[in-house]
Amino acid sequence: MNPVDIDLVQQRRKQVLRLSALGLLAFCVAIGPLWAEHSVLEEAVETLGLAAIAAGVLGRAWCSLYIGGRKTREIVEFGPYSVSRNPLYVFTYIAMFGVGAQSGSLTIGLVFAVSVAAIFRVVISREEAFLAAQFGPAYEAYRQRVPRFGPRFSAWRDMPVIAVRPDRVARTLADGLLFLLAWPAFELLEEAREFGWIGTVLLVP
Repeated sequence: MNPVDIDLVQQRRKQVLRLSALGLLAFCVAIGPLWAEHSVLEEAVETLGLAAIAAGVLGRAWCSLYIGGRKTREIVEFGPYSVSRNPLYVFTYIAMFGVGAQSGSLTIGLVFAVSVAAIFRVVISREEAFLAAQFGPAYEAYRQRVPRFGPRFSAWRDMPVIAVRPDRVARTLADGLLFLLAWPAFELLEEAREFGWIGTVLLVP
């Protein structure tokens, strides 16, 4: 079996996430929320979405404190990585739900999260293959102890001090802030519908 190029996998992960977000936004052009625009329900869903984006961005930065620069050199098994083997992806799914929820629809939010989770299955499988080849029994023991997504809070472990790579954390934050572009993007879609520039083929809750 050919060795996994983990750096290439990481680069493609970011490319896939960006392309997926654009594709899903395009998917939403003709789909709108079941409830009226500017209604209490629509505003509530959009607010929930913003909260999910904030949680996702901050959660990804938290994970980066532990994993930044270490993924290929050691098994990170403390902090968020003690309760989930892939907390960075979990927070990405939460953020993507928030992106979709900016449409005012919970259904679209779930479609965004589930679609990205399905796409990332391949990425996660390749990363796990790399870690298994790199660390052998140590990774297998970690895999048995900690669920792929979890979280298993009873397994929580932490360290009194961690070495932080500020550049990695800053990069993760910068990448995460791109999720906030969903707000103006969906506002533009909403305005386009109000002016009759685009129609709505399907309404979903």
